Amino acid sequence: MIEQVPTLAQLVKQLQQVPYLASKNVYRVAHYFLTLDQKRMQQLCKILLEAQENVIPCQICFVWKEKDRNCAYCDSPRKDRSTICVVETWQELMAIEKTGGYHGVYHLLGGAICPLNGIGPENLTIDQLVKRMSSEIKEIILATNQTPEGEATASYIAAKLKDWPLKITCLARGIPVGSSLEYMDRVTVFKALSERRLF
Repeated sequence: MIEQVPTLAQLVKQLQQVPYLASKNVYRVAHYFLTLDQKRMQQLCKILLEAQENVIPCQICFVWKEKDRNCAYCDSPRKDRSTICVVETWQELMAIEKTGGYHGVYHLLGGAICPLNGIGPENLTIDQLVKRMSSEIKEIILATNQTPEGEATASYIAAKLKDWPLKITCLARGIPVGSSLEYMDRVTVFKALSERRLF
């Protein structure tokens, strides 16, 4: 039926290519755009084009920054440059920042090693992380996701940095606050037991 309206079919087809947009919401989003008043639509399109033109990855940590400005993380006087937190994506960085408990700098990998998807170490910013190493760096926090790909990526990075005199740590693993043991999977329970600490 949608083929009877070719322009709408094209819009839906483009929306289906947007990652993370659930297929059940494609028609709702299409409806939203079609009913948006022209001034707001032009403003949205203008902002999207400006963002694509002016927002680039920092050449040191690979976090998004304005093209004509310094990196908000690398150049902040409030950040401790002796600690680097390594994350897979910008979304994980934002989750850590929201806690307000981390005061070091970051390194964004751009994903995780996943040979099945054709992503090897050369497709990530691991070599650039190694180039960042200096006597100033005291700790690397491997904050990759607790997935097979994230674990493999963390192990690969740890092996690459083994000759540097620094502390390599990872995020604590185990039972989330407020949850019950009976609902946890066995790997989570095992990690919680094996990485227990003094009470």
